[in-house]
Amino acid sequence: RLTGQQQEINSLIQRKIAVDEENARLKNEFSNLNQKFKDKSQELKDTEECAQKKEEQNRLVIKNLEEENKGLNTCCADLLNDLEKLRKQEAQWKTEKSGNDARIKNLETDLAEAREQMKELRSICSNLSSQVAVKQEELSQKDCDVIRAKKELQELQNLYRQNIKHTAQQAELIEQLQALNTD
Repeated sequence: RLTGQQQEINSLIQRKIAVDEENARLKNEFSNLNQKFKDKSQELKDTEECAQKKEEQNRLVIKNLEEENKGLNTCCADLLNDLEKLRKQEAQWKTEKSGNDARIKNLETDLAEAREQMKELRSICSNLSSQVAVKQEELSQKDCDVIRAKKELQELQNLYRQNIKHTAQQAELIEQLQALNTD
């Protein structure tokens, strides 16, 4: 009977040892799992923090991009306004250019006409210059004729004076002769 109890005790001791070993193994496994859990919890915490930071960064990036987009939209609107103004200005310039081209064409026509008139006037001037040269020659000839005529007139006047003198002398002689005759 004692042996039976001893065997039972041995059996119980072996079972206790087995249970203790199992318990130690489970404790160890539990400890490992607990450590893994802690590690995973920390990793999850770190990941969550990282995700939160990333989300915050993304929010900031999105905010900055939205602001930049707003600025670009404003800039784009300004550029479109400028483009519209430039198009209007271009249309105005085209209209002005068209008017200027027409004016230039008219001026070119006027210039061509003026050149033609200048040509005609030069021809007339040339003819008139020739006529003036001829007239100057004639005038020079007339001057010579006038000078000759003045000389002849001077000579005639001298002859006339001499004639008057002779006539006076003759009248005096006639008077003397008449007086002598009367005496």
